[in-house]
Amino acid sequence: MGKTDRNTQELHPPAHSNEVKISFPREHVMLLTFNRPKALNAMTSTMVSDIKNILDWFEQEPYLWVVILTGEGRVFCAGADLINWKQREQSGETKDDQADVAGNPNGFASISRRSSSAKPIIAAVNGGAYGGGTEIVLNCDLVIASEDATFALPEVKVGVVAIQGGIPRLARIAGHQLASEMLLTGRNISAKDAATRFGFVNKVVPKSQVLSTALAWAAEINANSPDAVQSTKRALLLSNQHGSVEDTVLTHVWSKESTRAFKSSNIKEGLSAFSERRKPHWLNPAKL
Repeated sequence: MGKTDRNTQELHPPAHSNEVKISFPREHVMLLTFNRPKALNAMTSTMVSDIKNILDWFEQEPYLWVVILTGEGRVFCAGADLINWKQREQSGETKDDQADVAGNPNGFASISRRSSSAKPIIAAVNGGAYGGGTEIVLNCDLVIASEDATFALPEVKVGVVAIQGGIPRLARIAGHQLASEMLLTGRNISAKDAATRFGFVNKVVPKSQVLSTALAWAAEINANSPDAVQSTKRALLLSNQHGSVEDTVLTHVWSKESTRAFKSSNIKEGLSAFSERRKPHWLNPAKL
């Protein structure tokens, strides 16, 4: 696709445990898999540390343009490891939980509030997404779900709160009443309802097609200028942070991603390819 494509063997991701897996199934695409299938991919502190390090590296690697998140086994992510949480509660380790949430800009699993990256994140939801798992999904840019997938924010059922970004994000997407339906009852909703009623799933497909569909969408994104895509995502993120169109426009136009898009060789390549009626050959974006 690009003149600077290279063998993925030249990529050097950070060391990580076997609780996550990473691979590079297509040019410019990283697949990050939660890998605790027997525990329904419930998050541990080790997983969170691994995911943070991997995504921080992904954000700085020019060759990688899109990341797909999925879960090994029958569940995407069952949220927090509640057994471990109970043990921490009994030992007194949770006394600073509020400060931990406030001081963690990346949120649950280092994903649910992550806004530092302008690279697209696709969720390939192969089964249930519960609690923090749904909070992860709500912070993804695109969501492909299997027909049998279910989603829930059941925190109130066990005396805790979906405090890692799920509440305001769902309210923005679905509106107050529908968000209340999920959050105050804790009930499960189907993939179909998540797509048609609540509006946070883009496409529902047979389970066998979840990953292939996510990869196809990633390829469609990567057929476009990576500079333009990343600048566009930055504008989308800013839209959630600012109260007015004008504030968003002015903040975006002077952002690092916007400046790079205006000055990059890819804008020249895109305009030349259009006028010459050929496919563009995109270059990896410059590091910000």
